[in-house]
Amino acid sequence: MSLAPPFNAETAHKKVKAAQDLWNTQDPVNIANKGYTPDSIWRNRHWFFTGTDEIAGFLSKKWQREKNYILRKELFAFTDNKIAVQFWYEYQDADDGMKWKRCYGLEDWTFAPDGKMRKRQMSGNDLEISEGERWFKDGVDVNTVPIAEKHW
Repeated sequence: MSLAPPFNAETAHKKVKAAQDLWNTQDPVNIANKGYTPDSIWRNRHWFFTGTDEIAGFLSKKWQREKNYILRKELFAFTDNKIAVQFWYEYQDADDGMKWKRCYGLEDWTFAPDGKMRKRQMSGNDLEISEGERWFKDGVDVNTVPIAEKHW
């Protein structure tokens, strides 16, 4: 089964989970080269950049700060060549005394015919959480953890 456009409900869901799994490797160069076109356009919060070299550089810096990162993505909506996802990730902030944080957000993806992403726009908000509030503790399957709505 191809994970390239045009998407249907099954392939869109699988594409989202494949992206989740790839990001959870925290391997910036592999993520950039496997997931994105060489001229991919990104907006990540207030940063804008283009191309796999800049993507890999951004991700390298991200994970220098965001320690013990673990991510979950869920399909929100899709069309033939676009997917929208909801995501949640938790990390310890190396720039803030290793406090646990959770980021909530949405992403808007546009794909090239080969299935690589040619545009990604991300909006996210961070919330400091306690150890007891963590969802994604060591050894859990992020796909089965209930997502609580009380912190929204």
